[in-house]
Amino acid sequence: MRTSIHLQTSPPHLFSPPLASPSLNQDSQKLLCAQHAASLVKPSTILGLGTGSTASLFLEQLSDLLSAGSLHSIVGVPTSLKTDALAKTLNIPLTDLGSHPVLDLSVDGADEVDQELNLVKGRGGSLLREKMVEGASREFVVIVDETKLVPRLGTTGPIPVEVVPFGWDYTIMKLKELFKGEIGFDAKLRTVWDAKEGKEVPFKTDNENYIVNLLFEKGISGDLRLISDEILRITGVIEHGIFIGMATSVIVAKKDGKIEILNKK
Repeated sequence: MRTSIHLQTSPPHLFSPPLASPSLNQDSQKLLCAQHAASLVKPSTILGLGTGSTASLFLEQLSDLLSAGSLHSIVGVPTSLKTDALAKTLNIPLTDLGSHPVLDLSVDGADEVDQELNLVKGRGGSLLREKMVEGASREFVVIVDETKLVPRLGTTGPIPVEVVPFGWDYTIMKLKELFKGEIGFDAKLRTVWDAKEGKEVPFKTDNENYIVNLLFEKGISGDLRLISDEILRITGVIEHGIFIGMATSVIVAKKDGKIEILNKK
């Protein structure tokens, strides 16, 4: 189900696309959908706080609403240490899943969104905590610019898999076996440059685990639920970045300044 709306007017603290420029850049699109999502948050909401550039803009908008007094009594559950630190800087009250195992709403970005509203998330490395928090939410609203809409998951970049450091090379071998025969497939350990050591070292998640990037030449094909289960059955795999059927709606900001709402069928 698709709903298309256009923001004609905005409160003073919200961004309004300049009339002289009908084409918004990607940053402006991200801001537009972040603002729209912030306007949906009601007082006393227990809120999952996502991770990433678009989610950070949402947190800033949330902070503005709290400061202005138009929103109150919310409490957030961060999906990463980075989000935790940003929320504290923005004076957004925080809690955790232990205190609130059921959340009213989570808002987060996504790396990819397919036609069934399945997602790829976690290219920033926070997929495990994101899936836990957003899976505990009654509603999960995804905020993206239109470049994130894809015909098939895995077409614009890797699908991340969080693995335990012990035996990571064995885990990669098993992942390669799983997708044997998939044209153009590869699995690589994610690394970052360590200036102190002067070399590439394994990227570590907030949980001190590694990330393996699954790379597909033309995107991942087949039954996503079956593929999800097969990945999770590999010893050493903790979680992956395929989010199946979790999003209740997706807010898409477009270059022309319009917002399109895609709702779960």
